[in-house]
Amino acid sequence: MKLVFTKSNLSKAVGIVMKAVPTRTTMTILECILIDATTNKIKFTSNDMELGIETIVEGEIVEKGKIAIDAKLFSEIVRKLPDNDITIETDSNYTAVITCEKSKFNISGKSGEDFSYLPAIIKEKSITISQFTLKETINQTLFSTAPNDNNKMMTGELFEVKDGVFKVVGLDGHRIAIRNIKIDNADESVKVVVPGKTLSEISKILSSEAENMVNIYFTNNHILFEFDQTIVVSRLIEGEYFKINQMLSNDYETKITVNKKEFLDSIDRANLLIKEGDKRPIIINITDGSMEIKVTSAIGSSNEDIDINKEGKDIMIGFNPKFLMDALRVIDDETVDIYLVNPKAPCFIRDSQENYIYLILPVNFSA
Repeated sequence: MKLVFTKSNLSKAVGIVMKAVPTRTTMTILECILIDATTNKIKFTSNDMELGIETIVEGEIVEKGKIAIDAKLFSEIVRKLPDNDITIETDSNYTAVITCEKSKFNISGKSGEDFSYLPAIIKEKSITISQFTLKETINQTLFSTAPNDNNKMMTGELFEVKDGVFKVVGLDGHRIAIRNIKIDNADESVKVVVPGKTLSEISKILSSEAENMVNIYFTNNHILFEFDQTIVVSRLIEGEYFKINQMLSNDYETKITVNKKEFLDSIDRANLLIKEGDKRPIIINITDGSMEIKVTSAIGSSNEDIDINKEGKDIMIGFNPKFLMDALRVIDDETVDIYLVNPKAPCFIRDSQENYIYLILPVNFSA
């Protein structure tokens, strides 16, 4: 095999497939990137058996072939080579010779035949949305999932397609993030749970251009994302997702409308007095026309008033400041509506069309 790439094309492709290379595995072949140039296209593939990525790379095929090369080493070599054309050649002993200008590396590879290819996906149920929308939706919800949890469902996100709406839900037991996107091309209903790790890695390689589209295909066991010259296949999390609708309510005793930036900045300032690991809440005291944000900790105390529009009762309630800030940071609206019932019931931040809904549980405090 002999292939020639520009450094930029090679770096981009390696960066994409590295996202599915496992950090620890007993199968050394999975620590490799498969370079397959047996057809008229050059494909790079990585697969950790949960998540698999395949991307087509622009380059010249001088001689066809395939090889599996240690991903981490290959990535570092490519990154540090001069900014010029890079040639990869292999011999019958699965040695890869990588040359660029006056640099030359001889790397021991493995037979490409031993590599675990991505599972074949039957493309039946599908939706198409812009890459920008999917990337944004993941970033607006994924923070509400649990990074590691005994309940595996909390480490993934619900993808539900129903009645022309694509709903994405993340939760961790203390909060829920929901985004609803209207779509035109959904023929069938779908309800699957996608691992958070998959979505985190996908959001890094999706384009931010609104006109670039991604096709998403659903099966019982896998989800397939197809965009640009790349496909990403992931196993789904098996089981029944939480009954979200039972947790949502339109009842409220107090509704406030507040400038989002003012509210976010005020919480951020109050949070300066809360050390990491200190579970002290910020206390929000809502009265007519004003919201006071207070915090008292071992370091000191602060309080700040913000103008608001209020409907309903006065209320004093405590929150984990991080949970409020996470939600407010991903809302684009200038003002936000916040709905409250009592100091022990969840608060809801949502817009009138319910394009987004954030549920946050309060925390106990001593006034």
